[in-house]
Amino acid sequence: MMLRSAANKLAGCRGLATNAARKSLTIGLIPGDGIGKEVIPAGKQVLQSLNPKHGLNFDFIDLQAGFQTFQDTGKALPDETVQILKEKCQGALFGAVQSPTTKVEGYSSPIVALRKAMGLYANIRPVKSVEGSNERPVDMIIVRENTEDLYIKIEKTYIDKATGTRVAEATKRISEIATQRIATIALDIALQRLQNNGKATLTVTHKSNVLSQSDGLFREVCREMYEANKDKYAGITYNEQIVDSMVYRMFREPECFDVIVAPNLYGDILSDGAAALVGSLGVVPSANVGPEIVIGEPCHGSAPDIAGKGIANPIATIRSTALMLEFLGHNEAAQDIHKAVDANLRDGLVKTADLGGNATTQNVVDDILARL
Repeated sequence: MMLRSAANKLAGCRGLATNAARKSLTIGLIPGDGIGKEVIPAGKQVLQSLNPKHGLNFDFIDLQAGFQTFQDTGKALPDETVQILKEKCQGALFGAVQSPTTKVEGYSSPIVALRKAMGLYANIRPVKSVEGSNERPVDMIIVRENTEDLYIKIEKTYIDKATGTRVAEATKRISEIATQRIATIALDIALQRLQNNGKATLTVTHKSNVLSQSDGLFREVCREMYEANKDKYAGITYNEQIVDSMVYRMFREPECFDVIVAPNLYGDILSDGAAALVGSLGVVPSANVGPEIVIGEPCHGSAPDIAGKGIANPIATIRSTALMLEFLGHNEAAQDIHKAVDANLRDGLVKTADLGGNATTQNVVDDILARL
């Protein structure tokens, strides 16, 4: 994926900038719920396999978060988890959360809270088909603002006095500062792709035709960041796309998209939808990036229907592990992981049920480890 230089340019990136020379890393492991408990160990195995070749040493700390943790302790994200991540870890792997679809008093999504607590303002989600596979050519990076929009979780329910019926309202927040940060990292990623590929396009996704103030601000600030630094970003094609037509075009013409930057909600929806272009959510990774820590996180959910059966696809987690290493400055190790995963997918001999196979989670891990 080659995203390290973009990480170096993150504003205030004190912690990450020093990690390029660090050969001993402390990694927090947060399985969460459901298949998270099965795929996070896969990421750990891959990291351990890198030790001899790459000279990397890892210390692992098992940490708790999730709905089960909430049921056991009354807290979905224990204070101890946040404290250890802040004080001891350079990176972490987060599995999945089994959040209920109906309101549970006192419960709130731990991954949303974790992003806020750790300052993880950028969620980087590459969606790429493997050259030589049967998938249609796709090579895009969705850069999702990670701290605001509707995910600030300010909601209320009240009785409308005129009708006597219930009304629910949610606050959508878009700030200039957060948009400047996410636009900058998206432009830097596009610049790197321009340098590597000779061309790059940045597409700003919004719904400002309806949400003229909130999405309008996101659109305006992204353009301002591009225009103010036009000499630096010369050669990058700048586009804007309304989110509903973006979804249509993404499925019809995925080859038209390169780097996509979006507010939190649209970025979440677009990246999950884009996974269908490359076969499964089980192969799409992400990295939550902030100034002090990187947390790799597969894009899939907790999949309670297959949890405990040993058949979950570990590839999204393994790719997320590689992304974490890229942003921590260990690009050679990361690229070796990417190549091993690509070889597994290209051959198509050892694959889990979501990709049409019958392999177990560990079968896939073993195949990728053998290729490393």
